[in-house]
Parts: sequence; structure tokens; C-alpha cells
Amino acid sequence: MNQFLAQVEKRAFTMANYAVGNRDDALDIVQDSMLALVRKYSGRDRAEWRPLFFTILNNRITDWHRRNNKLSRWQLFREKLPANSDELDPAPLEWVDSHNPTPDKVLAGERLLEAIDSAVAKLPLRQQQAFLLRCVEEFDVAETARAMSCSQGSVKTHLSRAMRSLRNHLEAFQLEATQ
Repeated sequence: MNQFLAQVEKRAFTMANYAVGNRDDALDIVQDSMLALVRKYSGRDRAEWRPLFFTILNNRITDWHRRNNKLSRWQLFREKLPANSDELDPAPLEWVDSHNPTPDKVLAGERLLEAIDSAVAKLPLRQQQAFLLRCVEEFDVAETARAMSCSQGSVKTHLSRAMRSLRNHLEAFQLEATQ
């Protein structure tokens, strides 16, 4: 269990921190999620821990939003961009060349990440959750539905709307950047 928790700790903190916008609250949410997993589910098969943990984490984040009645702030994990066909089209991002990092290209890449962060931050909470669980955590539709406590159809709808919004935002960013 300790090894599993060490593997998800940073990503869970990042997810919680972006969601609540407060480092201390994010740490509390992650700790509470980890404790709940250990207390209630440590006897379960290891294969079940990941979906259970992210379900608990999402529930704790949702509870925090309900308590604080604030708009959520999710930002994209900077580890990778989604690559499968149901996700963002990487074509608008091709103008950033990561193989020859000149100062202007590094700046362009930083601006792109800021644009992505901004686009994800503007998404409604359920669309953010669907996007992050499907595209960043690479959950399948069924796992995402369980983690979000909704139907698979709802996951697909939330993800589709999130992708459309992100695509529009990034296309506008690309137009601005190339002018």
C-alpha cells in the first residue's frame, strides 16, 4: 500500500491543488483520501486501489467545493498532452518545436502551457474531472464513471464538451500566437 500511495501522491496533490487553489487544503484532501483508502480498502486487491483512490479523491474535492461554494480551478498536468484520437488534436501545437529549444521557443512553450492551464481552469468541474481522469490519468470510460459517480454516457458528454471547449480555446491561442 505504501508503494502505491507514493506513486500517486504527487499527481493526487497536483490534481487537488489545481482543483481547490490552496496548497494547505489540497494537502488535507490528499491526506484524507489516502487515509480513507488505507482504512476502508487496504484489504482489497491491489488492482482496485487506483480507481478507488481517485474516486475518494474526487469525492473529497467535490465535498470541498460544496463546503466552500467557490468556483473550482483545475489546471492541466504538465506531464503530457493527450494523444489518442478522442482527445485534443496535436496539430495546433506543432508550431512549438521541443527538439530545438531556443529562447523564443521555450517562451512559446511556456505560453502554450499557460493557455492550456487557462482553458482547463475555465471548464466546469465535471468537465474538468472527466478530462483529467480520461486524458491525464488514462482511465477508461467505465473507471471514470465509477470515479465520478455518474453514468458512462455522462462521462462521454462531459469529455466531449470539455474537448470542444479546449480545442476552441487553443485554436484561438494559436491564431493570436502566429499573428
